[in-house]
Amino acid sequence: MAKLNKFAAAIMLSFGALTVATSAVAADKCPIEKRKNQAVGQSVGKKIQRSYKAYTEGNIDDALATLLEASPKKDFDKASVARMLGNFYAEKNQLDKAFTQLKQAADLDVLGGTEHADTLKLVGILAVQSEKFKVGISYFKKWLDFTCKQDEDVYRLLAVSYSQVKDWDNAIKYADLAIKHAKKPKKDFYNVKVNAYYNKKELKNAVKVLETAVELFPGEGSFWRQLSQFYLATEQYKKALYTYDLTYKAGFLTAGSGITRLAQLQARYGGPYHGAKLLEKHIKAGDVKKDKSSLRVVAGLFQNAKDMKKAADYFGEAAAIDNDAKLYLKQGRMLSSVQRYSQSIKAYDNAIKAGLKNPGEAYYELSLSYLNLKQYKSSLKNILLAKKDKKTKKHATSFEKYIREKARINKVKL
Repeated sequence: MAKLNKFAAAIMLSFGALTVATSAVAADKCPIEKRKNQAVGQSVGKKIQRSYKAYTEGNIDDALATLLEASPKKDFDKASVARMLGNFYAEKNQLDKAFTQLKQAADLDVLGGTEHADTLKLVGILAVQSEKFKVGISYFKKWLDFTCKQDEDVYRLLAVSYSQVKDWDNAIKYADLAIKHAKKPKKDFYNVKVNAYYNKKELKNAVKVLETAVELFPGEGSFWRQLSQFYLATEQYKKALYTYDLTYKAGFLTAGSGITRLAQLQARYGGPYHGAKLLEKHIKAGDVKKDKSSLRVVAGLFQNAKDMKKAADYFGEAAAIDNDAKLYLKQGRMLSSVQRYSQSIKAYDNAIKAGLKNPGEAYYELSLSYLNLKQYKSSLKNILLAKKDKKTKKHATSFEKYIREKARINKVKL
């Protein structure tokens, strides 16, 4: 509440003036410079002095009670009392009462230049704190009109408030003004712009903002992560891979989803085996949650890398989580492709037991595996089962002849 104490002290400075300023002000001056200083009436002035004395002695409740006894008649007296009450209520964290009093003081529009400007700004701040964003916007704009100042903090508050009411164009406008008049770059201004462009579906403009942000704040991981994501969203895949990789190497990429994306990009543009090994490493380390989704992804990456044995292992692990028939079928096919026929048979059996929608697919694959193991009777048995499934009937019928011929050549009676 240090700011509020300063506001309260500033009030007393204005009450110390006993005369009214009468000097003429040039017509082209800003409203704050045209504002004349006034003095409060004698009766109200005494109440204010007693109240302020109690406040400086640490008796804020006595200060409030004394000030509430005042019966101001003139607008300037009313505004002065309301402003002081508002600051006291704010210090006691009674923000609704503070807002009411300070708004009254601001709306009377009679306080001295500095006091009126401070009150306008504080009303805006309290409005934003209580999520009255449109009210806050109106008072910040009044402050700008009254002071004619370029203030990065007010521009920031306007940008944030316009974001809250989803006025993205004005959010960008005031974020740009905050950036322009800031003494040094600040992350908040760039976050507002990225959010606004995202909501306007102008992702390429969001990318431009983030490209600037990572140069200004190279140690801010959130900007690197967002830039990687937006490159991906705008289909700039090689830039996405490069940026994800930089983000990962800098230690900013710790979430499982980000590591998974990097692995997928590496697999697509840098080599599937590197992507598969990266994801496998982080699944084992616990950085990426070991669940059906991550196991399916790493299995697919090893499949693309032509490491069918590892692909089969991970498809099998994924299938076992919820008894997924299709994944058991995939596991079997991976094993068959590397001539692990005995192991593939178990996977195909699991697929059938798990309720494969078209069991003929598994029976057909079983027939192939048994044939390669020269178990012709089992091969024929499964191909006949495959013929009962409409999806595999045609191929099974044709393959049956081949099995019978192979059995005949090898002098096996079926």
